[in-house]
Amino acid sequence: MTPSARFEEPFRRTFTRNVTIAVAVGAVFALKQRDITRLLPVAILAMWFSLGGHYVELAFLNGVRARLPQGRLTQVLVRLLVWFCGGALLYACMAATARALSTVALPMKPWWLGGVLFIGVELVAHAVLAIRGLPNFYDARG
Repeated sequence: MTPSARFEEPFRRTFTRNVTIAVAVGAVFALKQRDITRLLPVAILAMWFSLGGHYVELAFLNGVRARLPQGRLTQVLVRLLVWFCGGALLYACMAATARALSTVALPMKPWWLGGVLFIGVELVAHAVLAIRGLPNFYDARG
């Protein structure tokens, strides 16, 4: 993918992948707590980082990246900043949803924790892409 190429993916594929990820996260938490009733609420919360995170990445790829100098350091630093800000926002939305559901206790942490957590999630996701030989954060193709 060239720096100016737009990333596009059919919504159905995006939605299916991100719902699958969210349900898997919900299942892990439900099994860990031995309470199957946790699956759906945790999966709903996980959708903020899975599907919401997809759109944070799209905001960088299709909105911000083309406006930046092509230097690798600038691209990396701004991408991390976008991930941090997006993660903080998604965490706030996740916390509000948890309060609204009132079935899942989400610890209220500092706002910036969501940004740090989201960067970690993205780095792991891009490591998986790298292992699969797809464009990713680490090789400057994605």
